[in-house]
Amino acid sequence: MSALPNASGKMTEAEYLAFERDRIQTHEFLNGEIVAMSGASAEHNTISGNTFALLWQQRRGGPCRVYGSDMCVRISNTHYTYPDISVVCGEPQIVHDGIVALLNPALIIEVLSPSTERYDRGKKFQSYRELESLQEYVLIAQDSPHIERYVRQEHGFWQFSDVADLAARIELASINCALALAEVYEQVIFLTEGDES
Repeated sequence: MSALPNASGKMTEAEYLAFERDRIQTHEFLNGEIVAMSGASAEHNTISGNTFALLWQQRRGGPCRVYGSDMCVRISNTHYTYPDISVVCGEPQIVHDGIVALLNPALIIEVLSPSTERYDRGKKFQSYRELESLQEYVLIAQDSPHIERYVRQEHGFWQFSDVADLAARIELASINCALALAEVYEQVIFLTEGDES
């Protein structure tokens, strides 16, 4: 991600929505700043596509809707973002104010990239926790088979679990699904030490 220059200083929410409405490339909005979302690697796209397809197939015909990276999520009037995957069960709450933005995801999944991993684990997760609807947050590595899962508990606590074996699967209780790592990482080529990135 890279910040776009803004000669007039910080944007308001209304200015961001007007700016984003006519753009082909998506931009995150964070505290008055717009941030261009950069392109993803082949591995990132494969993992994201596999995961989307697995969730869509398992939830097909049910009450949950699976959205890809083009669905904006509104965390607050100062933060709009585009998760790799978001899922809402029941009626989606969507605002149509210049752009379409989801308000009530139950599950958010991010595929980690070298340029965004620190942000996805830190400030972004901190922001996502403001969403009362969010029950699970999942991080998927792209350089090795590894999935991390955070589940909301009582009193604002989040329980952590992870799996790092292609033969394993991870349960996603918030949407009554499971992800088999072998399927999430199907057709992904992991670089070994010494390979060029």
